[in-house]
Amino acid sequence: MTGARVDAWLWAVRIYKTRSAATAACRAGHVRVNGERAKAAQPVRPGDELRVRISGFDRILVVKQTISKRVGATLAAEAVEDRTPPPPPREMTAFVPVRDRGAGRPTKRERRDIDRLRGRDAG
Repeated sequence: MTGARVDAWLWAVRIYKTRSAATAACRAGHVRVNGERAKAAQPVRPGDELRVRISGFDRILVVKQTISKRVGATLAAEAVEDRTPPPPPREMTAFVPVRDRGAGRPTKRERRDIDRLRGRDAG
């Protein structure tokens, strides 16, 4: 096989759970083939580089084989080469405090703690 649709390939190698989710990602502009925005029906060939944005992070994938049907996990792993750099260690990332949704406005004490955490200590 010389080429496969980009949405079918992303679904076949288990990047997206459904083909419709892969198609929606292509429509939203989250999939790039060789640096260009990809439509769902664009063919991919071995050697193409795909950048797929999933949950805020880009994954860099290289097509090794073109498959368009769902196959076993080992065959799917052989069809893709993942060149995504590893995420930074947890120690290097900043901790972002999260308030429960619907918790209302912070109290005076919580506001002071937030300001102290952000480095805006007034006194």
